[in-house]
Amino acid sequence: MYIIFEGIDTTGKSTQVELFKQRHQDVIATKEPGGSSLGVKLREILLESDEKISINAELLLFLADRAEHYEKVVKISRDKSVVISDRGLISGISYALANHSQLDMDFLTQLNKFALDGRLPDKIVLFLTDDNLITSRLGNKKKDTIELRGIDYLLHVQDLMKSVLNSLHVDFLEVDSAQTIEEIYTQIEDFIYG
Repeated sequence: MYIIFEGIDTTGKSTQVELFKQRHQDVIATKEPGGSSLGVKLREILLESDEKISINAELLLFLADRAEHYEKVVKISRDKSVVISDRGLISGISYALANHSQLDMDFLTQLNKFALDGRLPDKIVLFLTDDNLITSRLGNKKKDTIELRGIDYLLHVQDLMKSVLNSLHVDFLEVDSAQTIEEIYTQIEDFIYG
């Protein structure tokens, strides 16, 4: 089974991925960007580089990472294990929509399906936040190039994530990131294994 944990930064996705990895032997935990050896290099370029890349190059690098990640990590494991990825195509489409006013959701969905060899995830968990929670969690954290675009930008991306998720025919769960870690974990575990 292929599951994506989606949401903007600081919503608790990575914490939950790690918990599932610790508590379930059948879970393969991964992330985008950076879940493959090529992805590690692309992640550095996309999120940590001082060099500003164009928004078109950014989109194509994220798609390259997604394609490589699917081929090298997800495809070989999804039928034998539970693969949980910290981010995936919902983020890819939503951030691209926020950055590219000339692109539409259908076109971006087709690009992402191409990167995924035509296969969508089996389930998606969307972590939701609000202005107060994201402000407190970002705090003094060292911000990557995406987070530096600001809270309003991130909340706009979150709204786009909801729209993208509703446009796909994939089983999904929305969780309130303000809940405790264990409350969120229990909801997700019921959704995946229930």
